[in-house]
Amino acid sequence: MTTEFMTGRALRPTAKRLPEHARSHNLSLVLQTLYSDGSRSRADIARETGLTRVTISDLVSELMAEGLIVEIGQREGTRPGKPATLLDLNRGAFQIIGLDLSAFEIFRGAVLDLDGTILERAELPLAESTGADATAKVAALIEELISRATAPILGIGVGSPGVVDPAGVVLGAPNLGWRGEPLQATLEAMFSLPVIVANDANAAVLAEHSFGEADRDMMLIKVGHGVGAGLLLGGSLLHGSRFAAGELGHVVVGTSGGAQCVCGKQGCLETWLSTPRLAAALAAATASGAPTDPILREAGRHLGIALAPVVGALNLAEIVLSGPSDLLDGALTESAVDTLRARTMAEFHDDLTVRMTTLGEDIVMRGAAAMVLSGQLGVS
Repeated sequence: MTTEFMTGRALRPTAKRLPEHARSHNLSLVLQTLYSDGSRSRADIARETGLTRVTISDLVSELMAEGLIVEIGQREGTRPGKPATLLDLNRGAFQIIGLDLSAFEIFRGAVLDLDGTILERAELPLAESTGADATAKVAALIEELISRATAPILGIGVGSPGVVDPAGVVLGAPNLGWRGEPLQATLEAMFSLPVIVANDANAAVLAEHSFGEADRDMMLIKVGHGVGAGLLLGGSLLHGSRFAAGELGHVVVGTSGGAQCVCGKQGCLETWLSTPRLAAALAAATASGAPTDPILREAGRHLGIALAPVVGALNLAEIVLSGPSDLLDGALTESAVDTLRARTMAEFHDDLTVRMTTLGEDIVMRGAAAMVLSGQLGVS
């Protein structure tokens, strides 16, 4: 089965729908129940989804024929009558290729199972490649990962920096020299597999939703080659009218000028916070014998300035930071929180949580897998 990875769609189906949309939705509903909660009988699934037993039997038969659901034996117990037969998602039926193109010096990729567990890893040095050369390296990395897979590939997910439209066209990724790059269509033609290309921060926020600790409205700030954000509101990913929601990296922060940005402006958040810029500033300070803490705190202050209006407007409960923990965790985060507190109304935002992701550097690759799961099976 295939479901579209749709803008604005709730990531986890929770109730039945109208007849014209029912079958695809209800198939996803059955899969989501098993994916989230583990083994269930047909009667359990009917009770939990609100669908009739006849409908569940029909849906289960279809999913078993596709190899997505398997019977795993009878339930143990002392109830009278014939024991119920338990079903579960066939978690070994397929594998997923997930790519992270957001790092400063390398492209990372992995083969993952349906639970988002990484089975194999591979990476390619970026070596300052841009344009067609960068696209060729993406394809080479996918080829390597496919060769390592041990089950049919459900799909390929790619987290790319920059603005990406729903068709997987990278409208602009200055650091990779991409403008109007039809990455999704190119990869689909090359590999004859379903491909989903999305912004890396959007992929990361999906990973927090599916595999991390996120359980409420949140913003994830992804710091790497650039700076971006993913927003999860009311159980749905926010894309924006021109697919650029969360593009904080090229927002000019403050009025004190700042360094020249690759986009042409001065003082963008990226000039304060991106991995290469921040690492270079810290290295220069260390070489001259100057303290590094003020540099981290200034970067955190600019992050807090950029985030305060967003937190105020959306009343967010949580902000998650993803990137090099040696740069982000500690003085930088503390400064960002202090700035946020000073620039928002405490009575509405005093319970705001700002934390590092628990998923580490794998977050975008696992988010890419979550995109495939959502797009192909309707689960997350």
